[in-house]
Amino acid sequence: MNGGSSSDPAPDVLLEQRGSVAWITLNRPERRNAYDAAMGEQVISAVRESVDAAMIVITGTGKGFCAGGYLANLADANDREVRAMFDASFRLFDEIRRSPRPVVAAVNGGAFGGGNELVVACDFAIAVRSAQFGQTGPRVGSAPILGGTNMLAMNVGEKRAKEISMLCRRYTAEQALELGWINEVVDDDGLEAAVERWGDELLALSPRYLEIAKISSNVWWNQMRDSYLSGLGMLGQAVGSSDMVEGAQAFMEKRRPEFRPTATGAGAGS
Repeated sequence: MNGGSSSDPAPDVLLEQRGSVAWITLNRPERRNAYDAAMGEQVISAVRESVDAAMIVITGTGKGFCAGGYLANLADANDREVRAMFDASFRLFDEIRRSPRPVVAAVNGGAFGGGNELVVACDFAIAVRSAQFGQTGPRVGSAPILGGTNMLAMNVGEKRAKEISMLCRRYTAEQALELGWINEVVDDDGLEAAVERWGDELLALSPRYLEIAKISSNVWWNQMRDSYLSGLGMLGQAVGSSDMVEGAQAFMEKRRPEFRPTATGAGAGS
């Protein structure tokens, strides 16, 4: 993920070891660190490579933390790539949960769609004051079934999670903190110092019993696996649907989507 000559394109994912802390940085700032399947696989590899670190930090470059899945593929109705991206998303979030190390989301900017679900998957989240959070699924022809419609309710409550997942509103970092969505809000220039402070506290504790505490805390995540898998199946069936293509194209073209009505219970249009 790192390395290469100066003429090589910048890697999509950076992995840096700072003492006993592994920093994983999403590095596609020109698209607010939205990820495709290949980039998702790189983050999975980075989490696995960091198994010997005492703590893992995930952050982004530029003005965004992560804008979720790369919508250009949805707009092109690239079935294989879209399905691979959905699959990589699930395995990435699951890898974070399965990691024996505490994983901290250092939210340096907007966390939307799958980017917000990435925050939900992490053990802790520290955000800059200018960061915003939210789901985008129904607005762009998708649904947040990998955390938004299920695990997020464990943070903010069921009705609020439905509001977030279905209405696609944006929330400030202060609102997210008040809702129990994240752990701390800091000034925009204080993110790394705050992460280091959390790291100092975590690193003073027993790694063995931190692992036990983390893995046993995953009971709700584990019980929701059927929800994730059935949701992935439904999203897979909707790949290439008119709603998915129109929603993604409208987002890329910065216009309001024009979704067609569907029969009751029919789900996304085809």
